[in-house]
Amino acid sequence: MAGGPPKALPSTGPQSLRDMPHPLAGSSSEEAVGGDSTPSPDLLMARSFGDKDLILPNGGTPAGTSSPASSSSLLNRLQLDDDIDGETRDLFVTVDDPKKHVCTMETYITYRITTKSTRVEFDLPEYSVRRRYQDFDWLRNKLEESQPTHLIPPLPEKFVVKGVVDRFSEEFVETRRKALDKFLKRITDHPVLSFNEHFNVFLTAKDLNAYKKQGIALLTRVGESVKHVTGGYKLRSRPLEFAAIGDYLDTFALKLGTIDRIAQRIIKEEIEYLVELREYGPVYSTWSALEGELAEPLEGVSACIGNCSTALEELTDDITEEFLPVLREYILYSDSMKGVLKKRDQVHAEYEAKLEAVALRKEDRPKVPADVEKCQDRMECFNADLKADMERWQGNKRNDFRQLLVGLADKNIQYYEKASAWPWSPCVFSAGPPPACACLELMLLPPRGRGGGPVA
Repeated sequence: MAGGPPKALPSTGPQSLRDMPHPLAGSSSEEAVGGDSTPSPDLLMARSFGDKDLILPNGGTPAGTSSPASSSSLLNRLQLDDDIDGETRDLFVTVDDPKKHVCTMETYITYRITTKSTRVEFDLPEYSVRRRYQDFDWLRNKLEESQPTHLIPPLPEKFVVKGVVDRFSEEFVETRRKALDKFLKRITDHPVLSFNEHFNVFLTAKDLNAYKKQGIALLTRVGESVKHVTGGYKLRSRPLEFAAIGDYLDTFALKLGTIDRIAQRIIKEEIEYLVELREYGPVYSTWSALEGELAEPLEGVSACIGNCSTALEELTDDITEEFLPVLREYILYSDSMKGVLKKRDQVHAEYEAKLEAVALRKEDRPKVPADVEKCQDRMECFNADLKADMERWQGNKRNDFRQLLVGLADKNIQYYEKASAWPWSPCVFSAGPPPACACLELMLLPPRGRGGGPVA
């Protein structure tokens, strides 16, 4: 760690909120919903998620404040695009080096978090702290309380099914480390969440427990005010674009849940098959000791079964460690997005309730009350931040699933190549056709993979 503070570089954070108008303050026809020609939900979904050029700049702020202006948000977006290319990124966070701690009352795992940054918000250019899972959970709760209009990335599940996974095993700890590393990188890449003061404390504070005890009552009241803001008033109906988002999330989570269940069932069957395959191979090796002329072919069949076992084990581990965690992460992601959408509905319902209350008053009020205008600002802030985070989430989803499916295809190709490798020289059968036992080796392999064509 460096001894002194570095020369400060300009931060890529949002500008002062007081100097910026709200992005929805203008009467843009592209942002308007309703009127004489209201677009259909399908069209809205296509406009929101299908066109890459329609990505909204993310200039979100906490509820109750104004969002940055469009020009500033566009600048942040361009800077973020440069960050993705690794040119102007000013914050790097990694999670590694898990360690097991055994205490009198509990046993837990901590992870080393290394932070490197040139932002003026950090006093030093590099920090290294250790955090456990409940510290990550504290951070996420603080982000939800202080940034209710934004989508907070999900954490991996804390509990596992008893008897299925040992939470202190190397495999489980490494899987969780990767998930926690991705969680922090999601926050780091966000132009608003990465500047949150709680995130700064999480990355830099040596003693996090002291911060956990501060401001509990105040933050609890703020969270409760957002949670119960409607006072029992129920929103009549969502705007079409947000109704389309809700329908999409429901369908997306349902499909991913189905894929997850099928994948787990396939893995379970492959593990059972792998156990039988490992018992099956040595039988041919023992048989070869009783046969003179067939000894070498029988050893070859045993070796081939061993190749199949090794390749299948590697494929199963890859699916378990790489494929399933991504599915579960995005199932939790959809739940988080639904939570933000519900908060937005609550603020919208409060706005409708206040409008009705003003309309029922007998006296004429030429000017809209301040509390109604403030509620409208909060609703517009929710709308802008939710749409921006949805666009960001869609982009991350496309990239993650593209890499996931291409990687899964490569792993399957490697499996077939390893399983189809001949463990002994083909000259064994040069004197005539292969014996019947050698055909068992062909039966063990998939129909494709031996030369690229089906078995005749």
